[in-house]
Amino acid sequence: MMPHHAPLVQALSALPHGASFRFIDELLELEPGVSATGRWTLKGDEAFLEGHFPGQPLLPGVIMIEALAQLGGILAQSDRGDHPLKNLRLTAVRQFKIFGSIPPGQTLTIHARRDAAMPGLVQISGEVLTADDTKLAAGSVVLSGEE
Repeated sequence: MMPHHAPLVQALSALPHGASFRFIDELLELEPGVSATGRWTLKGDEAFLEGHFPGQPLLPGVIMIEALAQLGGILAQSDRGDHPLKNLRLTAVRQFKIFGSIPPGQTLTIHARRDAAMPGLVQISGEVLTADDTKLAAGSVVLSGEE
């Protein structure tokens, strides 16, 4: 685990997504190449909430999958030094289960583990939890990039 805050901020800053599609606000823990924990708060002003659902906004399950993929991307690049995968993208979702959702104002904790890696491919598994550790989603994603 990386003990200093600066490396966590630096690892998070490598995430290529723009602010409106970034679902990791803070990187809490990072064991390079092994595991990572991040946090994201559903603020309530996100554009997708307008339609999901009018008058009763709830976080879409696909956003939880994307949050795990983003944390997985940070993890996938964390032990590659000066040789990051280029054009790293989510290419598969495996055995993902969604158990619940949250309304605006709540914070998610996302845990990711690297299950396997081959040239250009990384499989990440993990879970998405509420602030009181209720499991909202769990599953695996595959990310691919160019060596």
